[in-house]
Amino acid sequence: MKIDSHQHFWRYNPSSHAWIDSTMGVLKKDFLPEDLEPLLQNHELEGCVAVQADQSDAETDFLLKCAEEHPFIKGVVGWLDLCAEDIEEKLQLYSKNPLLKGLRHIVQDEPDDYFMLRPEFLRGISLLEKYGLTYDILIFPKHLSSALELVKLFPNQPFVVDHIAKPKINGKIEPCWEHYMNQLGQQEHVYCKASGMVTEAKWGKWSKSDFIPYLDVVFNSFGAERIMFGSDWPVCLLSAEYKQVNCILTQYLTKYPRESRKQVMGLTAQKFYKL
Repeated sequence: MKIDSHQHFWRYNPSSHAWIDSTMGVLKKDFLPEDLEPLLQNHELEGCVAVQADQSDAETDFLLKCAEEHPFIKGVVGWLDLCAEDIEEKLQLYSKNPLLKGLRHIVQDEPDDYFMLRPEFLRGISLLEKYGLTYDILIFPKHLSSALELVKLFPNQPFVVDHIAKPKINGKIEPCWEHYMNQLGQQEHVYCKASGMVTEAKWGKWSKSDFIPYLDVVFNSFGAERIMFGSDWPVCLLSAEYKQVNCILTQYLTKYPRESRKQVMGLTAQKFYKL
């Protein structure tokens, strides 16, 4: 099964989507399942994983409803307040829905660079394994040391690094980013999404070759069996059309055997999220 492991839906609201600033006009509208489905079909993708873009229980409810109404949405990565005192009660409730596969927190927007190591956050993460949920790590390179410490604390918890940890795609591989990606790749319970790269390059002014050194680092660190394709649609539209994002990875994968290509383009996501 070929899967887009990372995309978003929303009904645009200026307050709940305040991160969409004046430079992102293309995103200031609704993006719903009926908009994505033909794109998946055009690229022979059989399903997707919908990921939260707003930090609210209502967002999780919205995505679960989308998945219940559209069978091509194979799973949801939602948001619940992992720092809340009542997080276990919430997990008990939401984990009853088999479409909820995991949770994510927008750590990249937290003013505290060590947010992931706060005791209350660690307590929330410690409960995910009990309820069969994964965790998506959304960070910038400056958070990588904390991410490594986090995943080492929970060796049985499945983690996936979103958007290859968002290095700047500018032709200059940062040694610190490469080091920590290699270290994370050595943790067998940690996976990585080859996603979100086009928006870390100069918007609309990149070439496919720009991404090769970064993909080389990721594939050398994690191996094809722990990497999954994600479009980051519709956010990718700031810099590329869906077909361009898909082509970056499919072209890169031509040097890999067929089985590796199948893993990256769907089997890894299917295994990780238990789709």
